[in-house]
Amino acid sequence: MAITPEEVAETLSMVSQQNLDLRTITMGISLFGCADESMDRLCTKVYDRITRTAERLVPVADELEREYGIPIANKRVSVTPIAQIAAGCADADLSPVAHAMNRAAQTLGIDFMGGFSALVHKGMGDADRRLIESIPHALATTERVCSSVNVASVRAGINMDAVLLMAHKIREAAELTTSIDCYGAAKLVVFSNMVEDSPFMAGAIHGSGECDAVINVGVSGPGVMAAALQELPSTASLMDVAERIKQTAFKITRAGELMSREAARRLGAEKGIVDLSLAPTPAAGDSVARILEIIGVGECGGPGTTCALALLNDAVKKGGVMASSSVGGLSGAFIPVSEDAGMIAAAQDGALSLEKLEAMTCVCSVGLDMIAIPGDTSVEAIAGIIADEMAIGVINGKTTAVRLIPAIGHAEGDLLEFGGLFGSAPVMPVNPFAGSVFAHRGGRFPAPLNSLRN
Repeated sequence: MAITPEEVAETLSMVSQQNLDLRTITMGISLFGCADESMDRLCTKVYDRITRTAERLVPVADELEREYGIPIANKRVSVTPIAQIAAGCADADLSPVAHAMNRAAQTLGIDFMGGFSALVHKGMGDADRRLIESIPHALATTERVCSSVNVASVRAGINMDAVLLMAHKIREAAELTTSIDCYGAAKLVVFSNMVEDSPFMAGAIHGSGECDAVINVGVSGPGVMAAALQELPSTASLMDVAERIKQTAFKITRAGELMSREAARRLGAEKGIVDLSLAPTPAAGDSVARILEIIGVGECGGPGTTCALALLNDAVKKGGVMASSSVGGLSGAFIPVSEDAGMIAAAQDGALSLEKLEAMTCVCSVGLDMIAIPGDTSVEAIAGIIADEMAIGVINGKTTAVRLIPAIGHAEGDLLEFGGLFGSAPVMPVNPFAGSVFAHRGGRFPAPLNSLRN
């Protein structure tokens, strides 16, 4: 499909007036050729491979910004899950690999690097366990490295031993970074049905089914969507609302498709996917919560919120899928509490609870994202929250995730300040009745009947 000058002009007006940006250009890089028995050699290979492959990522992104006038908020890299690369190395502590990744990120001038990760949805190998044990220290001693662990899938069920282990690691990551508002936990996400091509952090990895180097792009545009919906009268039907969302999602995604094609061509990499998610920021007017309120919900979290979010998510996908030759990643609407001014306000007003957020994750892109919880929340409660969200993903055949921030030293109602796109997180109450048995039963939640698709 040819992209016309008229489309570019319309996109420029979205940029200048409605906060449209390209949320991220993410280069996925395979590290399979970097495996080595020696930790020193492994780290050297990882650093060299990343910096050599992505050396022009930031300059090319800057060129595209200047030429097309569309801001690119983040330049990122994702790599092969490190647990797979480090299996041949016997070292107990794998954080030196994270340090090599961080040095590469600093050399390249990128914002974040994802892939200090493991996939343990059916079982946990020695390298997987060593990587998971290394996560808290790795995140506390690096600025730009993100970590993710897949503990569940439709085909395998839920690895409940991994769920409990990750609850401990989330808390440890927060404890090691209390001086910076427990920021370490903000770079760690636990997944069900993790995808191989997401450009969004903290969950981006370069999957084993991908080529050596690929460009994946994440578009955004909540402000554009809100502006389009505000033009509709309050008497417009939900069918009219859905149609307007589809039309607007198409236009937003076309901008991402253009940038994706050009970035891949100039970098000599494979063109990957366009993730057409609506990703909010703390900036005024760039809120998914505000979109739900324009649709008609009194305040985000109130009755009708889940239905409005389902409508939004479905219509975004229907509109966006026609605008790109390859839509993938997560694609839909994100609801990260700390990164969305409307979500923050709703949580502070008491309109939005953890339980309502969990219900909303049944119909949105991902899951419980960037949520601060009281510092005295038990490990069993954290494990229970993870398990609940993983069950939603497994039973419904969708990607779900948990990114919780135990606010060590803080209580309900306090505010954690992260700055930038991470925003600020009000500490939300947690149901105290987790008990002490469920999280410790261990074993595996069996794969559901809908896994038998052959």
